[in-house]
Amino acid sequence: MSEHLAALVAHGGNLHEAAERYGIAWDAWIDLSTGINPHGYPVPPVPPTAWRRLPDDGDGFAACAARYYGAPDAQHVLPVAGSQAAIRALPALLTRAPVAIAPLTYGEYAPAFARAGHEIVPLDVAHAALPDIVTHAVVVNPNNPTATHLATAHLLHWHAQLASRGGTLIVDEAFTDAFGNERSATLAHATSRAGLVVLRSPGKFFGLAGARCGFALAQPALLAALRANLGTWTVSGPARHAVTHAFEDSAWQSAMRVRLTAESARLVALLRAHGFAPHATPLFAWITDPRAAALQHALARHAVWTRRFDAPASLRFGLPASEDEWRRFESALEQAMRTLD
Repeated sequence: MSEHLAALVAHGGNLHEAAERYGIAWDAWIDLSTGINPHGYPVPPVPPTAWRRLPDDGDGFAACAARYYGAPDAQHVLPVAGSQAAIRALPALLTRAPVAIAPLTYGEYAPAFARAGHEIVPLDVAHAALPDIVTHAVVVNPNNPTATHLATAHLLHWHAQLASRGGTLIVDEAFTDAFGNERSATLAHATSRAGLVVLRSPGKFFGLAGARCGFALAQPALLAALRANLGTWTVSGPARHAVTHAFEDSAWQSAMRVRLTAESARLVALLRAHGFAPHATPLFAWITDPRAAALQHALARHAVWTRRFDAPASLRFGLPASEDEWRRFESALEQAMRTLD
């Protein structure tokens, strides 16, 4: 796969493209295409020093992340410029070998491993045993977009298989924060084990995607190699300020999890009322339907933008940001469904 093709991986959030395509002003849209929390963390004012000084690894940022995620310690945490930076860099640090990746998951993994010369093998999450030819595996948990959520015991079983082959399990937990950081939801606590990498991102749950901040959790030796690959100052001072405050605000986190659970239930109920069978996380719902492309188009004509997938034909819906957006979305969905009947 060429570098050019890898750069064309589709993502949500392409609202300017939708606005141009449908001739509707950018600020008139309801953007449900990303699965990012529309009720983002209220970042306190950024101190002038965060803008003026270079980011300083002695500021305790990694230790703050280790406490929040439940990692062994700060030595097992590397701040990166969004988990995307680690996704692109990690494959070159691993032994070139077959890697198992689900056919429908976050679209950047397969191109990144292909660029580094790894063979991509389809991952079937329903099987307890990984194929014998596989040395590495990537799991997005919960999966984006299918919302499949594998138990930590299942993942640790896979890790043991790969570790016995000298391989690595990468677990992307970008949407895990909405469930909390209990050991039943995350493998962050297990990242002292060789061959286990956990990627985390405050962008989704905290609504801080614009900060471009993420974390790689793994053994220090692998993180040192990743740090050498990525270079210094990977996360800006203002981003460190925002994320530190978000991680330390446990009251906001608890209240937001309750709110997202309720809003997710509302989204699921709305989709079920129109005959769909959604699979959901607290931040998005996913439906399969052969009319997915037509439904996306019909909703777009009402300035509602969703994320479409082709195999299988499906749509992912994020959460509306306000009661007005909910009403507009409900109306748009009702009208869109009439065009499909």
